[in-house]
Amino acid sequence: MIVALDGGKPVFGHVRVGRHGRPFRCWKFRTMVPDADRRLAEILTSDPQAAAEWQQFQKLSNDVRVTRIGRFLRATRLDELPQLVNVLRGEMSLVGPRPVTAEEIWRYGPAAAAVLSLRPGMTGPWQILGRRRVGYDQRVGLDLGYSRNINFLRDAGIFLRTIKVVLDRSGT
Repeated sequence: MIVALDGGKPVFGHVRVGRHGRPFRCWKFRTMVPDADRRLAEILTSDPQAAAEWQQFQKLSNDVRVTRIGRFLRATRLDELPQLVNVLRGEMSLVGPRPVTAEEIWRYGPAAAAVLSLRPGMTGPWQILGRRRVGYDQRVGLDLGYSRNINFLRDAGIFLRTIKVVLDRSGT
């Protein structure tokens, strides 16, 4: 597989917090260099602007750790296809709140209980409403709003909008 050409494993499992706070390994095709965690620490230590961006968004707009094939996989959202295994195992659903890490759940504050009452989704409000353009507090609000207004038609709408976002590569 092309993802493994740089010497790393093609599939990456990152521990996320699932329904009722149960941890699970969320699968993705690897889009970053194999030593991405070490490089992130170096970037955040040496670049105050990147550290501020990371603090606000938990993402970097120009992340040098992302590989060439990784940029394509992210833009097309193909990197998330292995999460279908998580869906089949009952750890995730197709639509739901973002799967978050244990390190970031504190940012949800009182909203954490409502969000963790659901299975995280492969897609959800955040994924169709801007991803990088939405600050972390807004992400929490989107997940909380989703948890309070679940219904089949809304999920179907989110799923259909996800297809549109993927096809026109918006919201990345």
